[in-house]
Amino acid sequence: MSILSTILTTVVALEFFYIFYIQTIKTTSSTTSRIFNMNQNELKQKSLNTLLKNQGVYNGLIGLGLLYSTFFSTASLEITRLILIYIILVALYGSITSSRKIILTQGGPAIIALISTVF
Repeated sequence: MSILSTILTTVVALEFFYIFYIQTIKTTSSTTSRIFNMNQNELKQKSLNTLLKNQGVYNGLIGLGLLYSTFFSTASLEITRLILIYIILVALYGSITSSRKIILTQGGPAIIALISTVF
């Protein structure tokens, strides 16, 4: 992979580590409340809190997968593209079912990183 692709993929991984952080560690914070457009009392509900933390772990693992594919895998390009495509598809689904801005905020960096792997 090119240096540009490596940098962009690392940025996407960092974004997913941030999502992990707000969903798993700062689950009931004002930042999480603002990002998900939910009040803090809702975020404190045990069932919702558990779901967010579970989803956060998945997002952290996506970030970890990107770093692994970029820096350690022998099939770096293929695995990185696979994960980036997965992120884009999930962002597309989220933009249809939740908020249109997800395709830009979550999918945008992944789209740019994926395009960079072609050149």
